[in-house]
Amino acid sequence: MQTIHKSPVQSREHRPLTIADKTFNSRLMTGTGKYRSLEEMQNSIMASGCEIVTVAVRRVQTKAPGHEGLAEAIDWTKIWMLPNTAGCQTAEEAIRVARLGREMAKLLGQEDNNFVKLEVIPDAKYLLPDPIGTLEAAEKLVKEGFAVLPYINADPVLAKRLEEIGCATVMPLGSPIGSGQGIKNLANIQIIIENAGIPVVVDAGIGAPSEAAQAMEMGADALLINTAIAQAQNPAAMAKAMGMAAEAGRLAYLSGRIPIKAYASASSPVTGTVS
Repeated sequence: MQTIHKSPVQSREHRPLTIADKTFNSRLMTGTGKYRSLEEMQNSIMASGCEIVTVAVRRVQTKAPGHEGLAEAIDWTKIWMLPNTAGCQTAEEAIRVARLGREMAKLLGQEDNNFVKLEVIPDAKYLLPDPIGTLEAAEKLVKEGFAVLPYINADPVLAKRLEEIGCATVMPLGSPIGSGQGIKNLANIQIIIENAGIPVVVDAGIGAPSEAAQAMEMGADALLINTAIAQAQNPAAMAKAMGMAAEAGRLAYLSGRIPIKAYASASSPVTGTVS
């Protein structure tokens, strides 16, 4: 009987990114802050191939510098809005801003958009998320029908607890927001990925496409990258590079890399050689 060998890509499940029953082709999410102009932002979003873009609800509503006209600058028939609670220091603030974000999405034509990127960050220096406040806000928002995407430290116990209460994803940081340090907590993120039954989105700290690919090679379901794109010398080119890295890293994960060995292994066989 003929033995049928599966291709390496078939050895892992090949499926699109699905968050709260909504399917996306791209596994790269981008942001809207820190760009030098709205035109650079628009070009970068297009070049990245992303389908989800985060919007800081408070900054749009207050027309903070760099956010004037932002909501009108994006084609929301093609891009899914991910309102975020950036700037909120307590669970109560985050819950209130999440509700405002849902209304903003509706006003811009996304009537069924209940997504929220949950950020509760009382620490102004390192911008590290508050695990207790995040869990408290997430529990209430899930009960209100939100698809909650919480931004967290790379804490496997917290990640599992957020999944158990009904969050749509978990979003562990690779390193502090905007630092460009790359992934400094590989072991913890790997544990989160291995234990998760919901998508894991690596968010914050990625500075280069090689780091984006590394996160995807580990088995992350998606990435959220803002500063590394917006502050690059050529944001659109960097956005394209990050999109390509996300695809390459995902394909590498599905393919299954070779094991790391202590010694060399010849690429060419030694038998049958001419002596």
